[in-house]
Amino acid sequence: MAIPKSVVFDSGKLRILDQTLLPGTEVYLECTSVEQVVRAISNLSVRGAPAIGIAAAYGLILGLEHSSLDSTALQQEIRDRAVRLKATRPTAVNLCWAVDRVLVVAERFYDQNADTTVSEEERYGARLARALRQAADSIFDEDRKACRLIGENGRHLIRQRPRVLTHCNAGSLAVSELGTALAPIYLAHQQGVPVHVYVDETRPLLQGSRLTAFELGRQGVDCTLISDNMAAHVMSLGQVDLVIVGADRVAANGDTANKIGTLNLAILCDHFNIPFYVACPCSTIDLGTDTGSQIEIEERAPEEVRQVLGRPSAPVDVAVFNPAFDVTPAALITGLITEKGIIKGPNAEKLKLLI
Repeated sequence: MAIPKSVVFDSGKLRILDQTLLPGTEVYLECTSVEQVVRAISNLSVRGAPAIGIAAAYGLILGLEHSSLDSTALQQEIRDRAVRLKATRPTAVNLCWAVDRVLVVAERFYDQNADTTVSEEERYGARLARALRQAADSIFDEDRKACRLIGENGRHLIRQRPRVLTHCNAGSLAVSELGTALAPIYLAHQQGVPVHVYVDETRPLLQGSRLTAFELGRQGVDCTLISDNMAAHVMSLGQVDLVIVGADRVAANGDTANKIGTLNLAILCDHFNIPFYVACPCSTIDLGTDTGSQIEIEERAPEEVRQVLGRPSAPVDVAVFNPAFDVTPAALITGLITEKGIIKGPNAEKLKLLI
C-alpha cells in the first residue's frame, strides 16, 4: 500500500496530510490561506525539514491569483507572509531556504513589472502566482530528485550492513517522496536486500512509532519498534550494523541538528564502533552557520512532555525542559549521505567544496 503524500498542491489549494493523526487516521487539511499553513507547520501537521520548506513555499502563493491588491500592496503581503512562515520553526534551515528562494522570485517579478499599465495591474496577481508556482514546483521536484539520489548513493551501505537503527522520521512523510534516511533502506529493500530496521519510538511526540513504523509497514520492510532507552541494549547485543538519521540543519563544520535523542545515538555508535550516518539534501547544509553551537534550538510546549498522546503522564505543574532538537558534533558522524555523494568525515573544507 502506498505511503500518502505529505504535501499536495493542486488547483490553487494546498493539501497537507495531518501527521498528528497518524497512524490511525489519514486526513488532509485543505489550506487556502497562509494562516492555515502557519498553523499546520507550528502544530506539526506537516514536519520534516524538506516537507515544511515545500509547504511554506506553496503557502506564499495561496490566494494571490484572485487578490484585489495592487502590485505594491501584494508584494508587501508576500514579504509579511515570508516573515510569519519563517518564524514557525527556527531550527530547520530548509524552511527559510525555501521561503527565501520563492521570495527572490517575487522581488525580481516586482522589479521587472514596476511600469505595469492599469490593465496589466489587474492581472498582476495571477501572473505573479504563476511565477511563484513555478518556483515552488521546482523546489518540490528538486527535493524529489535529491531524495532518489540519496537513496541510490546510500543503498550500498544497507547491502553491507542490513541491520539498521533509525530515529524519528526521515522517510516519505518528511519530504516530497521516498525520504532521506529511509531512502537507502527502501531502495535496498526493493533490490531484495534482507533489511531489518530498529525504530526508536522518539519521545515525546513518537514520530518513530507513529510515522516511521507506519511507513516501513506500508512498504513491507521488516522492522522492530523499540523505546528510545533500549538503543544501547540492542547495540550491546550486536543487533545493529548501522545507524542512519536525517537532519534539520548541518552547520558549515559538519555539526548536525536533528531530532532530540540523535546525539545519544551518535555517542553510543562511537562506543560500540557502529557507523553513524546522516542523510540529507544539500539544501540542509547551512554554510552561514559556522558551528552547531550557533544553531537555534526550538523549544516546544511543556504539555508535549507532560502528556502522551493527549493523556496526562506527569504532574500538571512539574517543570519541563523540551528542546525539539540536539546537535551532534561532526567528529561523531561517519558521513553525510547527500544527492551529490557520501561525504566521509564531514568538515568545513569538504562541505564548502560540496556546496
